[in-house]
Amino acid sequence: MPKSVTVYTTQGCPYCHRAKNLLQRKGIAFQEVDLTEDAKKRQELQDRYNWMSVPIILIGEKFIGGANELDELERTGELSKYL
Repeated sequence: MPKSVTVYTTQGCPYCHRAKNLLQRKGIAFQEVDLTEDAKKRQELQDRYNWMSVPIILIGEKFIGGANELDELERTGELSKYL
């Protein structure tokens, strides 16, 4: 059974768009959570994962990082192992 993918984003974030485009191109379903107007939730996630930018990407319960980390998983063929 595939793991769920969650992408925490903000509006106008080019890295968020890049991550979502990669997932869409790969046909990977994901849930997007827009943090643009939820500073409290964004701060909670940043504190929990020690990650200061968006996107914040989770596969299942595992934090994988942002757009650059997602790109690297795809480039090395590791992304499918997480799913």
